[in-house]
Amino acid sequence: MAHPPPAPQFTLRGSGAQVNTLHFCCKDPDPPLLFSGSSKGAVHIWNLTTRRAERVLEGHGGASVIWLSTLNSRNTLISQGRDMQVCTWDLSGGRCSVTDSFLTGSVGFCQCSLLETQPGRWLLAHPAAAMEEVSIVDVPSKTLVCSLKADANRGMLMCVKLWQPDSGQGPLLLAGYEDGSLTLWDVSQRKPLSRLAAHPQPVMCFDFDPVKLRGISGSSERAVISWTLDGQQSLQLQDSVQLVNAGVSHLRIREDRKIVASAGWDHRIRLFGWKRLKPLAVLQHHTDMVLCVAFSDHRDPCRRVMAAGSKDQRISLWSVYNEG
Repeated sequence: MAHPPPAPQFTLRGSGAQVNTLHFCCKDPDPPLLFSGSSKGAVHIWNLTTRRAERVLEGHGGASVIWLSTLNSRNTLISQGRDMQVCTWDLSGGRCSVTDSFLTGSVGFCQCSLLETQPGRWLLAHPAAAMEEVSIVDVPSKTLVCSLKADANRGMLMCVKLWQPDSGQGPLLLAGYEDGSLTLWDVSQRKPLSRLAAHPQPVMCFDFDPVKLRGISGSSERAVISWTLDGQQSLQLQDSVQLVNAGVSHLRIREDRKIVASAGWDHRIRLFGWKRLKPLAVLQHHTDMVLCVAFSDHRDPCRRVMAAGSKDQRISLWSVYNEG
């Protein structure tokens, strides 16, 4: 007989609005932190030891916060809001101040993507003012590196991910578009390398495994799709898993590349084995759409947790498949 799905370890309440995005920072010996961004413009910093919000940041004028990341340490946070701003925060010594910001020109829902190129320097991909365009800037200088603009018939840019191939060539970028397609871009050459018609509906989310050169994407349909990148840098469809209910908000592959989690419009979190996309569990706890999922970056695999944020204003924390 199959084991029943687990209950969450605990639930964080108090965000005061739907939870759009989550980011962990769990570096010993400091207490593990979880950053959450809400639809009312607040960033909560949750201490996972006390299970309480240590601080609440307000820097986007009440506009929805849609993406969060840290730059090397918990003391420097970067946030993206639908006020068209990307803000950098100084959190050291109890501070809560915005030290820098720049305008993206985009009011859409496409989240930024960050890639460290050398110690203290990053590339940041963000949606631009033209709905089908992605801009890439150097951080912290904010110098524009390039803009990659797809054909207008691709529609709006929906999601992006930067990564550095092991081959030593320049960085690559994957982009999902409103027409359901995925495009692989060579950032150095400013040109598309491959395109894949992955979905009949807009690509709502995807994640990519740069080790196995394999990705997974979701849309408003009742399926998640996996695809690969072959030796000729060509995107190829691989497999699909049918879902009971339609709509995937977010997908995340765990760092050990063993499981992948999906956030569903049907209030559920689904877990799949990453190797063969075998369905593992359906987690039911939230009372509204699940909008985001994230895995913690604990060094000890046995301490890893998964977080899910929902339109019901709650964040659930789970321990799932943590055998070291």
